[in-house]
Amino acid sequence: MKIGYLQFNPDFGKTDKNREQIQNKLENIKADIVVLPELPVSGYFFSTKKEAEILAEPIPGPTTNMLQKISLKTGTYFVSGILEKSNGNLYNSAVLISPEGPISTYRKTHLFYKEKEFFQPGNDYFIVDIKGVKIGMLVCFDHLFPEAARTLALMGAQIICHPSNLVLPEIAQQTTRVRALENRVFWIMANRYGSETKKGKTNTYTGKSQIIAPNGKIIHQSSAEGDELYITEIDPEDALKKNITELNNVFEDRRTDIYIN
Repeated sequence: MKIGYLQFNPDFGKTDKNREQIQNKLENIKADIVVLPELPVSGYFFSTKKEAEILAEPIPGPTTNMLQKISLKTGTYFVSGILEKSNGNLYNSAVLISPEGPISTYRKTHLFYKEKEFFQPGNDYFIVDIKGVKIGMLVCFDHLFPEAARTLALMGAQIICHPSNLVLPEIAQQTTRVRALENRVFWIMANRYGSETKKGKTNTYTGKSQIIAPNGKIIHQSSAEGDELYITEIDPEDALKKNITELNNVFEDRRTDIYIN
């Protein structure tokens, strides 16, 4: 299976320009699954909830329609961050898009910092079967909570797709390696780079998107800045091998009888 990610630098609020940039980079790709960053069309650093509401969109909507057209042309499935508007609420979401359109939407369950002022949290985890491979989704700050990745892995996830807008240098680049290792899954972290400034405050995004193997090793990592569309081929069956040694299995050796919930 060919998997990959797109790292780039969206312009805040310039939705048409960002969609055009995404389309130009993806319209001729050859891959099975490609992950985009968190909120790659709207931008991230909102001054007010009203500003977020103006940039939000439904699913299906302009962004999912654009990605569906590319998917129909290339056969690629996309996992993209999206500023979702639904029933009067805003969600920081990840949407899985096929040639037939949006398949499923994951809403970020762990809201970071002032996201709590703008978004409602999601409340569930789930797995989607893509070309016979089980896919799970998380968004950015979810990486810091091992229970989230473990839940997806226990559900059968072989690949975790992770749209991100990371601002804490090097942390997620480490934790995602650990999450991949402790769950024996592939991990695709698509991060953005660049910065956004509002009212004298600046968010600087860390880049270094990466794909991790089930043994925790980095298959590929991008630089801290610069666009990159990276595709690689993996064997998803490797994520079904949960043994660390002949006598140790990361799931079977769990002591759920003594853990604190």
